[in-house]
Amino acid sequence: MSEDQFPYKLYQINRTILQMLRDRKYIVSKEQLEMKFPEFREQNNDLSRTSLELLATKIDDPSIQILVFFPEDEKVSVEMIRSYVEKMKGESVARAILILQRSLSHYSKKFITKLAPEIIIETFFEFELLVNITEHQLVPKHEVLSEEESKVLLKRYRVKPTQLPRIKVTDPVARYLGLRRGQIVKITRPSETAGRYVCYRFVV
Repeated sequence: MSEDQFPYKLYQINRTILQMLRDRKYIVSKEQLEMKFPEFREQNNDLSRTSLELLATKIDDPSIQILVFFPEDEKVSVEMIRSYVEKMKGESVARAILILQRSLSHYSKKFITKLAPEIIIETFFEFELLVNITEHQLVPKHEVLSEEESKVLLKRYRVKPTQLPRIKVTDPVARYLGLRRGQIVKITRPSETAGRYVCYRFVV
């Protein structure tokens, strides 16, 4: 990859991450979201992935934060993940996103799994973040219901959560939104007859 392609790729990935955090209801500034490539390149002229590391805070709960790590090395070792965990603990952060250039080893995956539920580390490959999948015209709008909204919905339709259609946590949009098992998501699709069609799915 040429020097010109490299920073533009990082620009695309960084933009998608910022949009993802915004859609998960974390604080992201308008300036960050609207930053153009020339400004991004000027701010990151060392072409470093690690310089893109960021910490974001939930809009409605300042005690909830998330860290985003951009490892410089293609191979992310267990030792490297341990260092990220130590940083998370130092910042009192329980959730992080790890942007990977290549697949994790079996031992690294196992280590991340063992950290849950106290420490949650989500992983995304760089190529998955070159575009924002939720902006695709074929992807309907997904909205996570709050606990109160979920209770009202279930009471209105007199159903149990498990009686709703399901969506897996491994679904691409579910991963983008950071959905957890047990949540309910509202999906709004365009309809030629009704204008829009709304359905609800239970996260499994």
